[in-house]
Amino acid sequence: MRDRLLGLPIQDRDHVVVGATPEELLEKGFTPVGRDFPVFIHPDSHEEYALARTERKTAPGYAGFSFHAAPGVTLEQDLARRDLTINAMAEDEHGRVIDPYDGQADLARRVLRHVGPAFAEDPVRILRLARFAARFYQFSVAPQTMELMKAMVAAGEVDALVAERIWQECARGLAEDHPARMLEVLTECGALARIAPEIRVATSWPLLDEAARRQSRLEVRFAVWMQEAALGPAALLDLCARWRVPGECNDLATLGVTYGTRLTHAVGASDSELLDLLERCDAFRRAPRFALLLEALSVVAGSEQAASALEQAATVARAVDGAAIAARVGRGGDIGAAIHAERLAALAGRQTRS
Repeated sequence: MRDRLLGLPIQDRDHVVVGATPEELLEKGFTPVGRDFPVFIHPDSHEEYALARTERKTAPGYAGFSFHAAPGVTLEQDLARRDLTINAMAEDEHGRVIDPYDGQADLARRVLRHVGPAFAEDPVRILRLARFAARFYQFSVAPQTMELMKAMVAAGEVDALVAERIWQECARGLAEDHPARMLEVLTECGALARIAPEIRVATSWPLLDEAARRQSRLEVRFAVWMQEAALGPAALLDLCARWRVPGECNDLATLGVTYGTRLTHAVGASDSELLDLLERCDAFRRAPRFALLLEALSVVAGSEQAASALEQAATVARAVDGAAIAARVGRGGDIGAAIHAERLAALAGRQTRS
């Protein structure tokens, strides 16, 4: 509903069923999803249909809820549990917009506003709002909503978030067009300092938005963010372990924060220093990952010069035939040292030829 009113492509559709029971949906061929939520899969379209429901807070954190779904639950009651007014709109089968919480007005005002006091019961909504801010970067956060989020942080609600959900929401926000906006919102309400105390507080994150402008992959965006945050290897290790960051993001970011300074100054490095850096970054066995590292480097360095120098050096060194060297050295010889020497000679030869 929201995206249609904004003239954006519709990614998915949420269907709410009012006045029905689970048994009725099962009789029509719907398939239930899980045991805790009254959500069903349509037999033909395979889209999700959820029974209108209300919820009640039963314990701290985002998982402490009990749900009530019954034929008497109205659509308005169901929409009341949504996070933001722009997400609390619906359209009936006749195309009539149902907007009990003035979501259309907030779309026109470009405002992210919470629906009601139930927002404070779920700390994930802070992360979701920040993610929406990264997507709709021209929207402001309603002052009352920002104050509510600050109060939630002060009350310790954010501390109850589980690692997987933090990473899930942050990763989705990093994938948006203006991920820096997500971090600005999380910083302003105090949530970033609680979920990632290792990260240096900044008023803006221009390098991260530059990576987004280049449409870089998530691994590159995360690596750029970690370097812009000035994290050291130990702090990054702690953060990635706590958030359970996927290996490909963890590995690329680790290379960036560990060798970032040396990578940035690659233009003035000697052949020996260049080769050592290429080997430490596993540029020969993990060429695709090394290419992503160079992409992150070009963003952090603010130019293509260092990345270009490393790419050229890697291309020359990769041309060395390791199999032929191994055959020549034979069993018992130091094959690794021989390949290293040939690669170093190749790098020196490129200087002579140029």
